[in-house]
Amino acid sequence: MSSRPTSSSLLFSELLSPALMGKLERMELVSRKVFKGRMKGEKRSKRKGQSVEFADFRNYVPGDDLRFIDWNLYARLDKLFLKLFMEEEDLHFYCLLDASDSMDFGEPNKLLYAKQLAAALGYIGLCRSDRVKIEALSSSAGSVAPTLRGRHSLPKMLGYLRSIEAGENVSLLSGTKSFSLRNSGKGIVVLISDLMDKEGYQNALRYLMAQKMDVYVIQVLSSEEIDPDVKGDLKLVDVEDGGFAEISASQALLKRYQKMLSTFIAEAKSFCGKRNIVYLMANTETPVDELVTHYLARRGLVR
Repeated sequence: MSSRPTSSSLLFSELLSPALMGKLERMELVSRKVFKGRMKGEKRSKRKGQSVEFADFRNYVPGDDLRFIDWNLYARLDKLFLKLFMEEEDLHFYCLLDASDSMDFGEPNKLLYAKQLAAALGYIGLCRSDRVKIEALSSSAGSVAPTLRGRHSLPKMLGYLRSIEAGENVSLLSGTKSFSLRNSGKGIVVLISDLMDKEGYQNALRYLMAQKMDVYVIQVLSSEEIDPDVKGDLKLVDVEDGGFAEISASQALLKRYQKMLSTFIAEAKSFCGKRNIVYLMANTETPVDELVTHYLARRGLVR
């Protein structure tokens, strides 16, 4: 007698396969910056604090806590040195998803790909007891997602991701501004978007930079956008604002389009690079497990 898959198992297989979960459990999210945690977690930061793991010495200066003077060194060298220790760090991980209608495109679908990527990164954080918050970009506080922690929160995280649907046609600026006003804590923030916004992406990224967060941008594009296979006379309609243009898809026009797209990608990469933002362009044909375990590992987000 065969058993039907439960709704929860379908939820897991759609966003996060058991095989990928096995790989992710051995990984961790890594911050390039040093942040002060709110409570003890599994992370070890580079910040020198007061814990049990010895790190280094420094010269004593008036006002330092006398309890941390190394008196053995003083007896040998006749100089005062302070013992420094590694302090445990509590990592905050934020993932922002662009759920505008332009993301509801391609095969594989860009929004589904973005949700799978967010699920993978979020699962790494939950396995390491990081604070994980994943939410769709929105201009209102009504769709705010909860902050999650621990493996037991996985169904709740996947349930929220599954509930996200295309149609949140807010600008990147409005979405990141709303997020920044509601989240003042420091940590890692990953923006997953196609960056296709008529208002641009630059000011949106400046809002995230102002939070002094460790910012990553993953630009998700479909193969149909990278190398479109279209011919003849076409009417192109903007799915977000209804604007349209009538074109004749000639070889010359397609070459001009690909040149413009290459310039757009190069400018986004350059903008991010000059501001210490890690940028990655992701083709939806690249498997999510390969993107996380290879490309994002090389960018330093995971290890």
